[in-house]
Order: sequence, then C-alpha cells, then structure tokens
Amino acid sequence: MNSDVILLIAEDDDGHFGLIQKNLVRAGILNDVIRFKDGQETIDYLFQKDVTFCREPGRSYVLLLDIRLPRINGIEVLAQIKANPEVRKMPVIMITTTDSPREVERCHTLGCSSYIVKPVEYDNFVHAIRQLGLYLKVVQIPSVKGGY
Repeated sequence: MNSDVILLIAEDDDGHFGLIQKNLVRAGILNDVIRFKDGQETIDYLFQKDVTFCREPGRSYVLLLDIRLPRINGIEVLAQIKANPEVRKMPVIMITTTDSPREVERCHTLGCSSYIVKPVEYDNFVHAIRQLGLYLKVVQIPSVKGGY
C-alpha cells in the first residue's frame, strides 16, 4: 500500500484493535493509522463534521470497518459512505466477528470492497490480519474528493 494512504480503523474493542494494528505492521503495513471507537466518530471524520479533525480532500484512505460498533453500526456507516459521491470510491473492508451469510450479502450489496470474518482463535486471527496486510500491499487506492 502506498505510504501516503491513511488507514482508518473503526473498531471499538481495544484488544482487537491492538491485534489488527500489530499484525498489519508485521505484514509490512506502516501507514499512518487513525482509530475510531464508534460509527459516529467515523462518520464525523469522513463527512468533515469537525474541521479540526476530519479527512483531507485529495488524500487516499482505506477503512477497516467492524459491523458491531456503538452509536452507529458498521452497516449504516458503510451505507452512508457508499451513498456519498465524495467518499464512495474509498475501499471499505468489513472486518467483523459476524459470519452470517445474510450480513455478508448485505455488505457486498451496499458496496464493501471485502468482507473478512475475525476468527475466534488467536492464531487464526493473527493469520487473517497478516493476509489482509499482504492484500493491502498490492491493492490500488483512489483518492477521495471533496472540500470543506
């Protein structure tokens, strides 16, 4: 992944966030990371609701998005992103414990780039995140539009 790309991680669980971040680094992903602990923080950042802490127009972002987030769930965050012309091209990778085929289908219908189930077992979780890191190394990321 180009070093200019900012990695956004919407994850409310501190343990999961730590494992994701640590194993992406181990996979060679050294990009800047911004964490959101709920869906509302994610929306506020992306849609520039607070000009002191918001996305920069013209920058490239990838969002790792948990479904089960407080305040606004990940599916609603995904729907709002994909409905907005300024940010809809941003890759959104669902990374969640939810393996329901219905949820997988719904997220893909809304436009997620990928859907990864967080394995319950530690070693499998680590392996999945390292595989994600390899994927991020080769994927091309568009910049987002928009202004203040």
